[in-house]
Amino acid sequence: KKDETFVSQSYVRFYPLVIESGKGCIVRDIDGNEYIDFNSGLVCLNVGHCHPKVVDAVKKQSEKFLSYSNTDFYYRPVVDLAEKLCEITPGQFDKKVYFGNSGAEAVEAAVKLSKWHTRKQRFIAFISAFHGRTLGALSFTASKPVQRRYFFPMVPGVTHVPYPNCYHCAFKLSYPDCDYWCVDFIDEMVLQKYVPPEEVAGILVEPIQGEGGYVVPPPEYFQRLKRITDKYGLLFIDDEVQAGVGRTGRWFAIEHWKVEPDVVCIAKSIASGLPLGVIVSRARLMDWEGGSHASTFGGNPVSCVAALALIDVIKEEKLLENATKQGNYIMKRLENLKDEYEIVGDVRGKGLMIGAEIVENKKTKKPAKEKASEIMTRCWKRGIAIITCGVSTLRVAPPIIITRELVDAALDIVEDVIKEVSKEKK
Repeated sequence: KKDETFVSQSYVRFYPLVIESGKGCIVRDIDGNEYIDFNSGLVCLNVGHCHPKVVDAVKKQSEKFLSYSNTDFYYRPVVDLAEKLCEITPGQFDKKVYFGNSGAEAVEAAVKLSKWHTRKQRFIAFISAFHGRTLGALSFTASKPVQRRYFFPMVPGVTHVPYPNCYHCAFKLSYPDCDYWCVDFIDEMVLQKYVPPEEVAGILVEPIQGEGGYVVPPPEYFQRLKRITDKYGLLFIDDEVQAGVGRTGRWFAIEHWKVEPDVVCIAKSIASGLPLGVIVSRARLMDWEGGSHASTFGGNPVSCVAALALIDVIKEEKLLENATKQGNYIMKRLENLKDEYEIVGDVRGKGLMIGAEIVENKKTKKPAKEKASEIMTRCWKRGIAIITCGVSTLRVAPPIIITRELVDAALDIVEDVIKEVSKEKK
């Protein structure tokens, strides 16, 4: 009730979970109930809640100084983290790093950098994409009408094209007989028809659509898309805000398709729950002059040391391997549910970024939004903090430290709830 009185109701709460504390893969509410975290705090906590090494790094830095404007002065954690990020992002070329505070800020920075370097104003983005809600990032977001309603006009020059969703093909085709028309469409029907490619700065894309429903493109899609960017000299801008930092079993999801982007946007989990947004680009692209873009709090030293600790933890605890191992196991269990229950229409994902789409039936593939919401809520009431994405997709994204024991405990509950809901009439 106090939240409704004093806090902006533009926020959307999935269910009335009031967090008191978190440790590892478990969150505790103010009544003492415990939940297995199957969404990692909206995919911000890849190494779990309050990892001891992250907490220790934060404590030590907090005793030194909290901030002193990375825009105007130097400090070591910024440089150390920039060096580490240049090592783990795709590509063996020289890179440079810009720091902000969030995913939306990372997207804003990537767009401004692209405009500065190319002196071009147009972009290609994707339907069902989510890139943030600040006005510039929102111009690329196309996930839900409520996110854009009443905010027109936005930044001009963004053309949206269908994302490669083989379960709900925008062109009503079937893979592989479609021969990747979804990517050829961009070239033949957009760039060759009405969007002059010489005016396009770049293409902004999520390697796996997050809020759009955890949608994974078919195998050759990104290599073909990269050929288009190379053909016309467009920048390939990779939004890894949700899919990056080990979530899919690679440092960055685009690595699954062996594509080296020109710009990578990073946020959410990079600082283990603290605010930090980053872009890493080819060094030659960051030719903008001093003062053209900056952020007082971007690259906050506390966030930077948390990020450095997180990278070390992922390496030392072999968490990329664990994300792959546990993810493969979860996929198999969810595939079994798909075979058994009519309402589980599609299972897709990589590593621990997995979606299970709930439908009315397999024939129509009609999204069952109410059923997905009911499954989510009942799972929460039984101790699984799981949420949805897209129209009706269960989002399975536990911390990449998760154990098989916790996976089984959570999936047993998820399966029981799906079984219940599948038997109930509308």
